[in-house]
Amino acid sequence: MRLRAGDWVEVRSKEEILKSLDKKGRLGDLPFMPQMFQYCGKQFRVYKRAHKTCDTVNRTGGRRLPGAVHLDVRCDGEAYGGCQAQCLIFWKEAWLKRIERKGRNDKNLPRDEFLTHAPLSPKVGCTEENVRAATQTETQHSSGERKYVCQATELPDFTTLLPWWYVRQYLEDYTSGNVKLGRLFRGIVFAGYQNLIKSGIGLGRLLRWTYDHFQALWGGIPYPGWVGQIPAGQPTPKYTLDLKPGDIVRVKSYEEILSTLSVENKNRGLYFDAELVPYCGGIYRVKTRVSTYIDEKTGKIVEMKTDAVILEGVWCQARYSNCRMFCPRSIYSWWREIWLERVQASNQEHDISRLR
Repeated sequence: MRLRAGDWVEVRSKEEILKSLDKKGRLGDLPFMPQMFQYCGKQFRVYKRAHKTCDTVNRTGGRRLPGAVHLDVRCDGEAYGGCQAQCLIFWKEAWLKRIERKGRNDKNLPRDEFLTHAPLSPKVGCTEENVRAATQTETQHSSGERKYVCQATELPDFTTLLPWWYVRQYLEDYTSGNVKLGRLFRGIVFAGYQNLIKSGIGLGRLLRWTYDHFQALWGGIPYPGWVGQIPAGQPTPKYTLDLKPGDIVRVKSYEEILSTLSVENKNRGLYFDAELVPYCGGIYRVKTRVSTYIDEKTGKIVEMKTDAVILEGVWCQARYSNCRMFCPRSIYSWWREIWLERVQASNQEHDISRLR
């Protein structure tokens, strides 16, 4: 269908989708996950075209994915050991149908419970039970640990390598509606400047300093490639705010956060990515705490020693990501509480339009 960002679609019925799946609950190696059944018959706007994505399993960079989109729907983790990563779900266009929504409210329809199980045609190769069974491997580890299978763990199987220099991907970023022309141009300029900094000509620090001062003239975002100040091997600081969903926080300045990071840009194992820098200084609402997630490489559940925090509307925008620029996956950013500070409810500010 060549869907674009902003198009309206309806998720096909459970029976239609099951007919498209193999015995493992997949279409083109892309798993259809159990929680996706609850959206059958519902209408959504396409969030972004998922013609490409990033490899968070093997770290190979950008990956190509034909005929898929993201709706504004995230995984609830219910079928995956309570994973709290809340990843955007991939949808094959075969599971959707285009509709017209003229004059209608742009909000998604209410979320219903799973549809009741209906009798299936004998010709159907997949059942709802097959889909649910496919969330785990048939055998467990010798330790008894479960190994989960989801779209995130299987990403290398349903995608192919996409070189950063393949120009047509950036053209599709624009024509799909994923990226506006101004953002596309700024991204290309930044990529060129960053390559110059990393070229080894000995002017890296001067170029970063120049970038920061130029951005400061008009209130822009500082260069996101500085490194932490704590020497390797030394412990990084910890601070607890005991934040809860709904609390209002301000992200500290980039300079303040750098003082909490090791030279590897980590605070107690959690990496502070360049994609978090645009949010520094902003005020946001806490969405949830993160203590449990699936290791996408192993499929095993990981319990974090120290919780992280997810903020509403704060995710990776792939503005500075090497070899995977403009990835539409919008993975939620994780924050240490030492990078945040409380804000009184009477002083709430929610103007984050400059980040969109």
